Amino acid sequence: MSAYSSLTRALAEALVDVLWFVEGCDDDQMNQDDAVKVLEGVAHLVTQLSSDQRTELIELLHSLAEEELDPARREFLEGFPVGFGLVEEDS
Repeated sequence: MSAYSSLTRALAEALVDVLWFVEGCDDDQMNQDDAVKVLEGVAHLVTQLSSDQRTELIELLHSLAEEELDPARREFLEGFPVGFGLVEEDS
C-alpha cells in the first residue's frame, strides 16, 4: 500500500522537496543562476495550471503546511502559493 493518498499528493510533495532544497542551496551546492532558473521555471509552470488544478495544489500545500513540524519549512509551504504565482499577494 502506498504512503500517499494520490499521485497528485506524491508529486506535490516531491516538487516541494526539490524546491525547498533548491531555495536553501548556497553557492557551493548549486549555481545560483541555475537555482533561479529552476524556481522561475516552476513558477511559470504553475501559472499555466487550470483554476481547478491551482485550487487542488493550494489545498495540498495547505494540508502539507498543517502537517509540517519544521517551522521554516512550514513557512515555505504557507508562502508557496504567493511565491510561485498560484494566487495574488494581498494588497
